[in-house]
Amino acid sequence: MHRGTIPGSSGSVHPPRPAADPVLRTRCAEVASFDAELVRLVEDLFASMYAAYGVGLAANQIGVPVRVFVYDCPDDEDRRHLGHVVNPRLVETGGVIVRGPESCLSLPGAEAAVERHDRAVVEGWDRTGAPVRIEGTGFFARCLQHECDHLDGGVYTDRLTGLRRRRALRAARRAPRSGAQAHGG
Repeated sequence: MHRGTIPGSSGSVHPPRPAADPVLRTRCAEVASFDAELVRLVEDLFASMYAAYGVGLAANQIGVPVRVFVYDCPDDEDRRHLGHVVNPRLVETGGVIVRGPESCLSLPGAEAAVERHDRAVVEGWDRTGAPVRIEGTGFFARCLQHECDHLDGGVYTDRLTGLRRRRALRAARRAPRSGAQAHGG
């Protein structure tokens, strides 16, 4: 981000696509051009994430099937992590596996305990094409893994089984589509 600018301040808000939308179930394409269109997408993602009260948002969640996500997410020590990744690759996970609460802007009203690694490393590029490496622990590691799952065509409920999965999907079906949601992308 440029120093002094507020991410998303020049972006347009797009509502999150529901989990049943086919764009969320297909692996996203690599970004080939680091151009003004990509800069606009990153701004739109931030604006859309903030409007929906999220901590992360993948491009396919607003209907753009390319490998980009944004985040503004705390870790377990309440340190803020703010940024974006183009063509991210989850290159490392580790630490203990923690079952913790997870939700999604594409499944409003649902939350479930999902098992994730306590540490994650993502590599990719920023919107200018410069390489980035993001390391996260705790809740921020959960966010990184969650957004990478989206870009591979998955949602967090895919990691659930049995009663926990049925309850989460039922809650999402019953939730109103409008209004503020909290938590992940």
